[in-house]
Amino acid sequence: MKIKLIKTEDDYQKALTKMETLFDVTPDSKDFDEAELLITLISLYEAEHYKIEAPDPIEAIKFRMEQMEMKRIDMVKFFGSRGKVSEVLNRQRNLTLTMIKKLHKDFGIPAESLIA
Repeated sequence: MKIKLIKTEDDYQKALTKMETLFDVTPDSKDFDEAELLITLISLYEAEHYKIEAPDPIEAIKFRMEQMEMKRIDMVKFFGSRGKVSEVLNRQRNLTLTMIKKLHKDFGIPAESLIA
């Protein structure tokens, strides 16, 4: 396959098909440079045409709580009080910068997901 910019959906599909054949190449393979270039071109096309929006901040918090098997009471350390936990998770109060910083640093939620 001649490597070129991916401009159309057809180009994209062809690049994906070619990438399937190169999927298991190793760094010492003669096809490694081609695979790396193809991955870069595919990534650029996907970033432009298949954007993934950041999740809703409250949904991101609830998802992380579920992952860590945490209850609302466990969130007091991030929000300050049980009342604030309830208000934030019920969308009655906005996240403050202090809350966002704590959630990002201590809870591992990307800041981009919390700033919406």
